[in-house]
Amino acid sequence: MASEKKVLAFEEVSQHNKTKDCWLIISGKVYDVTPFMDDHPGGDEVLLSSTGKDATNDFEDVGHSDTARDMMEKYYIGEIDSSTVPATRTYVAPVQPAYNQDKTPEFIIKILQFLVPIVILGLALLVRQYTKKE
Repeated sequence: MASEKKVLAFEEVSQHNKTKDCWLIISGKVYDVTPFMDDHPGGDEVLLSSTGKDATNDFEDVGHSDTARDMMEKYYIGEIDSSTVPATRTYVAPVQPAYNQDKTPEFIIKILQFLVPIVILGLALLVRQYTKKE
């Protein structure tokens, strides 16, 4: 790694999000992985999807080998200024409607959707039967 640590702001790092200019933040360190884009076993899309954010979880979830971790040294360009990294958003589940134990209105509608056409058909047959000329 470089002898002097360069401290980079998150805004600056997040601008490097293209195939020909790709920087990643992993464990508080910034890496210019542009030269590695074509050689990455997962393809360049995997690296591009991790730009503009802290990619530590993405990197650790894959379970990279020691060799991959050693390769990171040559791509190291500095440290991230942690005060400029936006707070991670926590997932807020959508509000679920209250469970309706009494489903009577829905049940009645379904029965009526079935019975009304049958009643109409029955009435039509009765009218035909009584108006039929013998």
